Amino acid sequence: MTVAWLGIGANLGDARQTLKDTVVCLAQQHSITVLAKSSLYRTAPIDAGGDDYFNCVVKLDTRLAVRELLGLCHRVEHHFGRERPFRNAPRTLDIDILLYGGEIIDEPDLMVPHPRMTVRAFVLAPLAEVDPELEIPGKGRVSDFLPGVADQRIEKMKPLCQCLGMASQAPADASSNSASASTTAATDATPGTPTGRCG
Repeated sequence: MTVAWLGIGANLGDARQTLKDTVVCLAQQHSITVLAKSSLYRTAPIDAGGDDYFNCVVKLDTRLAVRELLGLCHRVEHHFGRERPFRNAPRTLDIDILLYGGEIIDEPDLMVPHPRMTVRAFVLAPLAEVDPELEIPGKGRVSDFLPGVADQRIEKMKPLCQCLGMASQAPADASSNSASASTTAATDATPGTPTGRCG
């Protein structure tokens, strides 16, 4: 098993609900256990136009190899209607692999750690919320990079889940996988959340 961190963002449609649904979707995968997730953050687009983004990060334990995880991310994006008409286009969902264990990968279509994560408040702030001592392989501690993004507009929203007391009311099919995954799925399940397997 490998601990990985994903960055999730959206600025089209009901972006806040999409992020909630994406966490549930990830938790439903047999090959993934969601270990932690940040609060939701609202941020200004960077190097792009369109509405503000909503962002969060998720910490996973996974049996997937890094390219299998990348493929899963792309399938989940597609499930939520992701299109790629041009670079930095507004999007219904964007999932980036930020970290994959302690690996450093530099390939044309995959770079880990994510090459821009140290200069993006929408990545650093949620990472620091979950684990301020987290080390970015080959670069340094997450919290050390926060002063460099202090000029980027970012607003911490309410936590992703406001329904801890509703866990017992979660649909049965959202809690039919492994114990750890079902706990996460049930915790995040809200009326209108898709509980069928995705990705």
